[in-house]
Amino acid sequence: MTTSTIASRSNARQGALVACALAFLIGGALVFTTGFAGADVLHNAAHDTRHALSFPCH
Repeated sequence: MTTSTIASRSNARQGALVACALAFLIGGALVFTTGFAGADVLHNAAHDTRHALSFPCH
């Protein structure tokens, strides 16, 4: 193995760790945001999203 191969693997692992950390933070933010939102707020958001995607809901 050369030094550049080892450095390349290290950079790839570091990038994967950063991606995992960001996914964890964004997922946690979504869970806590929806956990503290009221039921009517969540219903209206889902309803508006369905209309925006042209999916019938009535």
